[in-house]
Amino acid sequence: MDSVAEIDVRGRLVPSYDLSGLTWLRVGGPADWLFLPKDMDDLSTFLAALPEDIAVFPMGVGSNLIVRDGGLRAVVIRLGRNFAGISIDDDIVTAGAGALDFQVAKRAAEAGLDLVFLCTIPGAIGGAVRMNAGCYGSYVSDHFVSAEVVMRDGRRANLGPDGMNFGYRQSDLPTGAVVVAARFRADMDDPEALERKMNTQFTKREETQPTKVLTAGSTFRNPAGYSSTGKADDTHELKAWKVIEDAGLRGARRGQAQMSAMHPNFLVNLGGANAADLEALGEEVRTKVFQHSGIALEWEIARVGEPAPTA
Repeated sequence: MDSVAEIDVRGRLVPSYDLSGLTWLRVGGPADWLFLPKDMDDLSTFLAALPEDIAVFPMGVGSNLIVRDGGLRAVVIRLGRNFAGISIDDDIVTAGAGALDFQVAKRAAEAGLDLVFLCTIPGAIGGAVRMNAGCYGSYVSDHFVSAEVVMRDGRRANLGPDGMNFGYRQSDLPTGAVVVAARFRADMDDPEALERKMNTQFTKREETQPTKVLTAGSTFRNPAGYSSTGKADDTHELKAWKVIEDAGLRGARRGQAQMSAMHPNFLVNLGGANAADLEALGEEVRTKVFQHSGIALEWEIARVGEPAPTA
């Protein structure tokens, strides 16, 4: 990949970058390159000059990600604080892809706009758009207006809902495309009421989820068609945590990898796990859940890269 080093950039371009420190689970090997663009022009110029045969992996804050121990044969693109701006115009909230989800919810609430569903979703807006993130029955797709995107070949595009083709926990964003910013339409409400609503959700999260340990949020998607609504009449029979619990896997361990005893759909690194341990435990859970209930759980955590070389 010597050709990558020859590309003129204004941001940071770092070879053989250890990605473990950038993921919430603190595991993973090195990326061939890490690129932190200065601005959109820098990103667009870089991608246009990058040879087509070199893979690109846009990475947010590493909140819902396992990088395998052998690392990633790609250029990882990470958008920093230069891409984290938030602005509000009437009922439209525009957020840079690097803006944290909870910061967007907070700024919107201060302006009397309801994007509260974002407040407890770990990660940044770029990943939320790519994965159609949601919580308590609301999803990015419910509020999405458009996204500013830099394509793999450096072209810029503005994609609306039809261009994203959102589904449950997914979109059809082209391979290698980087979300730079997104616009959302939000209902108006009283700022104090929205703050109370956020505080209620924060409290519920603290009471039900392992927020003080190394984890990556929900490990598996809820079985198709049975996503959480958070309403009083919500049923739990076909949520991922419930089918994991029913299979007797709450607190299941493989070395220092564990399915949380507090919330069995949270994969936890107790401190000494590597990516292989975490992924193997997840696959063991999938197998046992299928044997118990016939339900094939799908990973929500993205798993990328190569396993560690064998001796």
